[in-house]
Amino acid sequence: MRVDVRENAMILALSTLCENPRRKTGLTTLFHELVQHSLILHPEVSWIVFADPQYEWTIEHPNVRVIRSFRNNHSLPRRLFADHVLVPLTAKRMKASALLTVGFVPLLKTLPTPMHLNVLTHLSGNDKLGPWRTFYRKWMMDRGLRRAELVITNSLWAADQITKYAPWSRARLVVSYEGLDHSVFHPQQSEGEQEGLQREFGISPGYFLWVSNFYPYKQADLLLKAYARCSPEMRKNHPMVMVGGSFGHGETIRKLVMELGIQDDVKFLGWIADQWLAPLYRSAIAHCFASREETFGRSVSEALACGTPCVLNDIPIMREVSGGQALLLNFQDLSAVSEALEDIVSNPELRERLRLGGFQEAARFRFDTLAGERMDAILALLNSEQTSKRRNLSAAPSEEAAADTLNQR
Repeated sequence: MRVDVRENAMILALSTLCENPRRKTGLTTLFHELVQHSLILHPEVSWIVFADPQYEWTIEHPNVRVIRSFRNNHSLPRRLFADHVLVPLTAKRMKASALLTVGFVPLLKTLPTPMHLNVLTHLSGNDKLGPWRTFYRKWMMDRGLRRAELVITNSLWAADQITKYAPWSRARLVVSYEGLDHSVFHPQQSEGEQEGLQREFGISPGYFLWVSNFYPYKQADLLLKAYARCSPEMRKNHPMVMVGGSFGHGETIRKLVMELGIQDDVKFLGWIADQWLAPLYRSAIAHCFASREETFGRSVSEALACGTPCVLNDIPIMREVSGGQALLLNFQDLSAVSEALEDIVSNPELRERLRLGGFQEAARFRFDTLAGERMDAILALLNSEQTSKRRNLSAAPSEEAAADTLNQR
């Protein structure tokens, strides 16, 4: 259904073309929640959303218009051409005041561009995502840090890394934590929830849970190697359940499981429907996250909100997000990680302490807070630019005044 954007409203354009239309990620949630909450907080603002024809955009509102004319988004050259040329031209023609992006400023920049920057793994050179992708991300980030009117990132640690890399961006940097839907991610199990997990996935409460993709920097291999050191009885009673897509690296992880001889204790669920994610957290004995490089770690905040103890790699961002209410370990030390997993199982007092502490920390992360912080920054930028333009226009001599001056000379 086509809906028309209200006339005489401030219009923001948002490109979602960077998202795989067949697989929801944290960005999918961010896009929807930002727009949904902004419609409440700022009813004077309208939205133009650029989306693939197969992308599931669920918000229907008089102030939102969805443009689905950019097809074949699965083709990288076509997507890049759309995002860098066609989208900015269309947004300008439709009288948008700004174009919101993730990780780049269009090569053809037609509008002020608030850029979200949530991925920094390419800075370390250890992302192992391929030379072309690493080069493109770094090139776009460098260009964006110089040309974006706002740079929005999702943690203090990420902001620190950005300003160390690009000190000139400090004045345009906005820090705003990721949000959570606390009506979904909470500790209270619904009636029949555990039976539903058994019926859908064949799992019972008490498993360890992984929720992420298998990019090398996520270090699923270290978690599995540590888990393989646990006693066979413990593994049998507390299997490792792995949720998430492979993105080309899943076969490596599956092969490792076979090599370690723990194939009977590890269950791969792949992509799952949104409705099962919170129940999976709630029935897990612990959520394990071994990643060496994150700017936030959405699965950690979700697990904390569900009252699930977390076993995390001890890096600064995990300390920031968890508030220290987790087991923080060096995942390179396989023995220490294995002992921590055994301790989680055998120590109910530890689980309860982590459950309560983590739940309290998760209260910081809210989508209405996210939308308020980010929209305030974007609107302040645009209002400032409009004021500056009005001043320039008022200061410039009119054509008649200029003609009089020439005549007098």
